[in-house]
Amino acid sequence: MKYDYLVVGSGLFGAVFAHEMKKRGKKCLVIDKREHIGGNIYCEDVDGIRVHKYGAHIFHTSNRQVWDYINQFAEFNHYVNSPIAKYRDELYNLPFNMNTFSKMWGISTPGEAQEIIAAQIADLGIREPQNLEEQALSLVGTDVYQKLIKGYTEKQWGRDCRELPAFIIKRLPLRFIYDNNYFNDRYQGIPVGGYTRIIEKMLEGIEVRLGVTYRAFVEKNGEVADRVIYTGMIDEYYDYKLGVLEYRSVRFETERLEMENYQGNAVVNYTEREVPYTRIIEHKHFEFGRQPFTIISREYSSEWRKGDEPYYPVNNDKNNELFEGYRNLAEKESRVIFGGRLGNYKYYDMDKVIEAALQLVSSL
Repeated sequence: MKYDYLVVGSGLFGAVFAHEMKKRGKKCLVIDKREHIGGNIYCEDVDGIRVHKYGAHIFHTSNRQVWDYINQFAEFNHYVNSPIAKYRDELYNLPFNMNTFSKMWGISTPGEAQEIIAAQIADLGIREPQNLEEQALSLVGTDVYQKLIKGYTEKQWGRDCRELPAFIIKRLPLRFIYDNNYFNDRYQGIPVGGYTRIIEKMLEGIEVRLGVTYRAFVEKNGEVADRVIYTGMIDEYYDYKLGVLEYRSVRFETERLEMENYQGNAVVNYTEREVPYTRIIEHKHFEFGRQPFTIISREYSSEWRKGDEPYYPVNNDKNNELFEGYRNLAEKESRVIFGGRLGNYKYYDMDKVIEAALQLVSSL
C-alpha cells in the first residue's frame, strides 16, 4: 500500500500533522518505536489517576488559535501551575514572587523586597558574569540563589554552577506581586482524562503501527510513502555520522502510596543539592482527584547516553554547531522533513509544537 506521508513518531507533532493531512484527503501511516502512542505526553491510567509517565505536562499558551485547536479534542480543567520549592525544612512558593520574599525575609511590601535584592546584588560587585553562578547572583542576589537555584540547577545539569556557562540563565523573572501562577499565559490547564485521549482522537481513522523503529520498518517495507515526517533524533537518522548531539535525560521512580494525599500539591521541587531527586510529582492533584490512594513520581536528572531517552537538548555552542551540520544535510533531503523537539534539536512547549505542526501542514 502506498501512503502520502509516513509519520515517524506518534507524539503531539506527528499526531497533529497526521490529523490535519487526513482532513485534507492525504493518506498517512504513523509508526512509533514505543508500544504506545503520545510520545512524552502519554498518560497511563492507574485506577482513575492519570500518571504522566514521562514527566509533568501542563498545557499553557497565549495563542488563542492554538487554545481553540486543542480544545477540539478535550475539555480542559482549571488547573493552575503553582509549584512549591522545598529547601531543607523551608517551603517557598514559585515562581519567585512576594509570597516567596515574604517567607524568606519576613517583609510585606514590594519596595522592601526590591531593596534587599538590590543591596545583595550591589554587595557582590559582579560586572561581567563568567559562569552561571555569577549570572544568577547578579540577577537575584545571594539568598534566592543559594536556597532556590544553586542546588536544583546543579542536579539538573550534573555539575557545579561555576562550571556552567552564564548563557543558560538569560533571565530570572522576579514578580513583586502576590501571585503563585507559574505561567504568564492566558490559557492553561490539564485535559480532563489525560493527554493520551487527545492523541487517540487525533489519530482516529489513521493507521498506526507501534513497537517499530524507522530503520527496521524501511528495511522490511521499503519506501511506502511519498514523503517522510521524521520526529526522532536527527543525528540518529544520519547514524551519528557528524557526531552525537547531547541531551539531559530524566529517570523516574513511581510509587503507589495507600494514603489520600502525600504532599498537598502536584509539583514540589527539592532545591538542596543533597536530595538526589529534583522534584516529586503527585499526579492526582493535576485533576483534583479524590481517590483513597495516591501515586507519586520522583524525578532524577541524569547524563544522557545513546540508548537513553533524550529529554532536554544541551544547546551550547558545540552542540548548536553540530546541529547546524545536520540541518544542512536535512535541507538537501527531497523526501524527508524533520520536525518536533528531537528533529529540530530544540526544547518546545506543547503549544509551540502545535504551532510548528500546523505551519508545516500549511506550507505543504
